[in-house]
Amino acid sequence: MSVLLPALVKYCEELLSSGQFKDYCPNGLQVEGKVEVKRIVSGVTASQALLDAAVSMQADLVLVHHGYFWKGENERVVGIKKQRLQTLLRNDISLLAYHLPLDAHPELGNNAQLAKMMNWQIETGLDGELGQAIGMVGQLEHALTADQLSAEFERVLKRPALHIKGIDRAIKRIAWCTGGAQGYIEKALESGADAYISGEISEQTVHIAREAGIDYFAAGHHATERYGVQALGEHLKHHFGIEHHYIEIDNPV
Repeated sequence: MSVLLPALVKYCEELLSSGQFKDYCPNGLQVEGKVEVKRIVSGVTASQALLDAAVSMQADLVLVHHGYFWKGENERVVGIKKQRLQTLLRNDISLLAYHLPLDAHPELGNNAQLAKMMNWQIETGLDGELGQAIGMVGQLEHALTADQLSAEFERVLKRPALHIKGIDRAIKRIAWCTGGAQGYIEKALESGADAYISGEISEQTVHIAREAGIDYFAAGHHATERYGVQALGEHLKHHFGIEHHYIEIDNPV
C-alpha cells in the first residue's frame, strides 16, 4: 500500500499539533521527494549514514527527530549540507522532521516513550499541561537508590548514565526531559522531584544538583531520544498500511 505525501504530512501535522510550537527549526516536510510514499526509514538524526541507509533500502521518506535548517546555522548549501541534500534530491526522498512536537506528544513523544521503556508512571508536564509540556513529572514504580536507578538505565538504554549525587535518600518522584534539556533542572526542583533525568549535562548542572540536593542523571542525548521517532514511524505504518524501518546509527553522546 501507499499514501500520498501531502496526506501523510497533513496527518502528522494534526497528530503532533506541530503548529503550536515555537521551535529552533522548521517542523514537518523539510525536503520534498516523490509524491507516493510506500516505505519510510526513520532515525534520530538525518546524518549522512542514515541517508545512505535509506537509499540502500529504497526508502521514499526519511523520518527524523533532528533534521536541518536550525536557527543560527550557516545558511549556505556547501560541504556536509550539500552532500546530505544532494543525496535526498538525487534519490527523490522526502525528509520529514519533528523536533519539539515529537518531544511533547503525550503518547508517541520522546518523553512518553522513555517513560514506557523505563516503566515510569507519568503524572503531569514539567512546564505545563501534558501535550504542550516538553518534559514530564512522575513516579518510579518502586523507590530505588541512585545506584539501582543507574543500573536500570544501563540495562534498558544499553549505556551507562552519568550520575551527579544529590542528598542520600530513596528516589521515588522524578522529572525528566530527553535530549539537551539539562537547563530544566530548576523546573525539576520546583516540581519536588528527588531526581532529574535528561540526555546531556553542562558544567553548571553539577553545581546546581549538588547544592540543591537533587540526583541528576545524564543518560545520553541520542539514547534518550531513540524511541519517539520509532513510535511515530510504527504509528504511520499501521495507520496507512505502509512499510517502516528504524535504523540505529550509533552515537555515544
